Amino acid sequence: MKMIKKILNSKLGILLVIIVLIGVNWLASQYHGRIDLTNEKRFTLSPSTKKLLKSLDSTVDITVLLTGDIKSEFKKLSNSTRELLENFKEYGGNRIQYKFELPGDGLDDSAKAVVFDSLVQMGLRPTNQQVQMKEGEGEGRNQRQIFPAAVVQYHGRTFPIDLLAGQVQKNVFNSGDILDKESLNSAEALLEYKFANAIQKLSENEPPEVAYAYGDGEPTYPDPYVHDVFGTMGRNFIIDTVNVRTQPFIPQEFAAVVIVKPLERFSDDDKFKLDQYVMNGGRLLFFVDALYAERDSLQNGKLVAYARDLNLNDLLFRYGARINTDIIVDKHCDSVPIQVGSFGGKPQYQRLPIPYYPLLQSASDNPIVKNEAFVLAELANSIDTVEAENVTKTVLLSSSVNAYKLPTPALIDINDLQTEEDIKKFSSKNIPVAVLLEGTFSSLFANRASQAQLDTLKSYDIPFLKQNAILGKVIVVGDADIATNDVSDQIGPLPMGTNKYSKEQFANRDFFLNCLEYLTDKNNILETRAKDYKSYLLDIKKVTDERSLWQLINIAGPILIVFLFAIIYQWMRKRKYAK
Repeated sequence: MKMIKKILNSKLGILLVIIVLIGVNWLASQYHGRIDLTNEKRFTLSPSTKKLLKSLDSTVDITVLLTGDIKSEFKKLSNSTRELLENFKEYGGNRIQYKFELPGDGLDDSAKAVVFDSLVQMGLRPTNQQVQMKEGEGEGRNQRQIFPAAVVQYHGRTFPIDLLAGQVQKNVFNSGDILDKESLNSAEALLEYKFANAIQKLSENEPPEVAYAYGDGEPTYPDPYVHDVFGTMGRNFIIDTVNVRTQPFIPQEFAAVVIVKPLERFSDDDKFKLDQYVMNGGRLLFFVDALYAERDSLQNGKLVAYARDLNLNDLLFRYGARINTDIIVDKHCDSVPIQVGSFGGKPQYQRLPIPYYPLLQSASDNPIVKNEAFVLAELANSIDTVEAENVTKTVLLSSSVNAYKLPTPALIDINDLQTEEDIKKFSSKNIPVAVLLEGTFSSLFANRASQAQLDTLKSYDIPFLKQNAILGKVIVVGDADIATNDVSDQIGPLPMGTNKYSKEQFANRDFFLNCLEYLTDKNNILETRAKDYKSYLLDIKKVTDERSLWQLINIAGPILIVFLFAIIYQWMRKRKYAK
């Protein structure tokens, strides 16, 4: 100890201290770590994200558009984005470059409009917020348009990110989004997935190839009601079509096959092609209406709902699911204008809830639906899971806790909504509407394939398998209207899940895209969607009751501590000099 004091007191002491400080700072710059003490591990990146960032071979340029004079809730989202990108730099190093930029800042109105239009063309949605006018700009409040979004560039390509995607958007066509705190928390929880997914998409030399199946009455391009299906698939995947009715087999080059709203009966040959596609490693995504019950008929006043024989029950049953011929009626639902009378010869409309249009909720922690907002369904059918050996069933979407199943055939009269319904009917809860099936599937044709079917496979060197060779994945959704979009007379095809009257957009598109991502994702980037973000809010009642106490503690506490320190110091000083 004496020797250390001698060294520090010598002429070389100061130089030694400087050298040690420089060395410590250099080591800290080269080798550093972080400890995440949050319960939900919000600052810890998933292994798949870390692997992706470490594998970057050139610079990723990220421009975040959410900055400037913005509301506190958007400022919080902006700060969380900055923290995430700093975390990305921990693993990506200088290959991650980011900046925060206000779109159109410093430009005149016409040039700014061009910038905004280009962002909208990329699929980014603006939102209006009220801001207080600054001195010299006038009085009162003004509407300002902001973009809660980011643009990622890598390998000469660009990928837009909507930071609010996956949350219910209201008045999207008037750019007046309204989000609650829970939605913004969910948006924060999805930040890692959105940025990691964007970088992965830009890293892929070839995106996965997915096919849209038709031939059994499915609407196909250019049908306006599947406009958003093709648009969403085309932005994220290489898209192709396959005619199940005429093509001899479904190529295994397709990472997944999507079947939306079949209207005609599937033949055994059709099912054989789908079955062997799954047995050889393919993945299927079904959006099925098991009833003759269309949204247009209901909006006209009334309809008779009855079973549509698609001849798919045996195939789906073998995989572990059954679509029922019923309609889910749910208290938690969307609303549309209904004529409730007339005045002066003109019809009078009132926006009323339609329990046949349930708002489906996430039913599990699966990354497909974790942190997802409500999905709009229309005349949905319930799904039962059935016994299937070595198959795991996960319910993705379900009704609320106040719902019931309406058996069919049934007459549905929209005018009945004007009377108060018996609350006791809504006694069922969490009725499944979408189910994920994973595992080892047994072929429906294990002991019943015809010689002609076997010869067809043999002629194309495709093996006939009684069980799938690799982990099988099939998603079954009991409502095709979740994936189809409505059409506005003024705007044209709307995004899927959009109420054409209120322009409120639900999370249908995100659910559809997440299903495809889950079926085709080989790098497990989708697992980052499973994060939780908890907002630790103050107890308002407790704050009100104890406000005076904590004000007193905060004001008097520091003063008392100073006095206490002074008393102890004086006591120690007297004691020292008294000796």
